[in-house]
Amino acid sequence: MKGPSGKTLGANVAAWGLLAWLYGGDLADALRARSAEVAAFSHLPSLWRPAAVLALAAGAVGVAVWGLLRRRGDDFKGYRLSPLILVGALFLDLVVAEPRVPVGSWDMASLALQHFHGLVQERTPSGEVPVDPRVLGALVKELGVPPYLVHGEPVREYTLQVRENCEGPVRSAAGLLPGTLLYCVAPQRQGAWVSLVGLPAERRFGPAEVLAQAGETRFLLVQPVKQDEADTPARTDAFREGAEPGVGKQAPKQAP
Repeated sequence: MKGPSGKTLGANVAAWGLLAWLYGGDLADALRARSAEVAAFSHLPSLWRPAAVLALAAGAVGVAVWGLLRRRGDDFKGYRLSPLILVGALFLDLVVAEPRVPVGSWDMASLALQHFHGLVQERTPSGEVPVDPRVLGALVKELGVPPYLVHGEPVREYTLQVRENCEGPVRSAAGLLPGTLLYCVAPQRQGAWVSLVGLPAERRFGPAEVLAQAGETRFLLVQPVKQDEADTPARTDAFREGAEPGVGKQAPKQAP
């Protein structure tokens, strides 16, 4: 016999490459999530599933190599194992992932930040923003669980840190856990910047930082509602540095 055809050999090589890329990456993520200072996962990723797929793939490679050494033709069933394992693994992933909401940690953290901002803005009286940690802490409890792991352990709840006499949003998360909401109040309570400790949008592992994207700190601004704007819905869009001239950079004006 002359061995497998180029088509059969190409199909096997492609299947091996995809299995190594997909499930090797999943296995690396699962291992790293167990030791990283902070990992952008809501739950600890499965370790056994990618390991099992890779073990089966390694066995299929061994069978295919045996067939090549024996110069078996296309009718050798061992050449079909790798493509079958790839299809079966992808199907299993689809079935397992179907009931899950496909929202990443960055999106979930951003939604929590926006939700907290909206809750505070609804309770902001005319003239000044709230600063009582007891009032604000009760709102934090409505946010659920942060989408982060710390050394493989899920963060149990969002926490709050209130700072006063700020000139802008907090930009450093030194010593803070992911899921910490930073409520930074301007002088005379004329506004408050709200930011969140997590990971930048571009990273899934590493030390905790204030939520940022492309190097720009993400925050929301709580502003007192003026009497003539009481019936106007409060703006809830996230300010991003540099998004528009003057947006997200100018501190609220101090009262005379």
